[in-house]
Amino acid sequence: MSITSAIVLYAVIWFMVFLVAIPIRLQTQGDVGKVVPGTHSGSPEVHNLKKKALITTGVSCALWLIIAGIILSGWISIRDIDFFDRMGPAPEFGDTDG
Repeated sequence: MSITSAIVLYAVIWFMVFLVAIPIRLQTQGDVGKVVPGTHSGSPEVHNLKKKALITTGVSCALWLIIAGIILSGWISIRDIDFFDRMGPAPEFGDTDG
């Protein structure tokens, strides 16, 4: 895995975890009972985005280490998820053709 692939993998994991974490413990204006005129009652009153971003960073780091370890170890390869055999058979060890 190149450094660019590692960064892209981390960014994808971070944003997926962040989008899952945003609605957790979200208090809307309708929940609190203080709806500001001109806004929707589902608008957030207390969102704690800084705390959620820090927690997301820690969780993403742990997930990235696990996923990158699996990828780098070769435990799961791209051929393992090639369900339609588009890659063809794996080359034999010592095969000099192509």
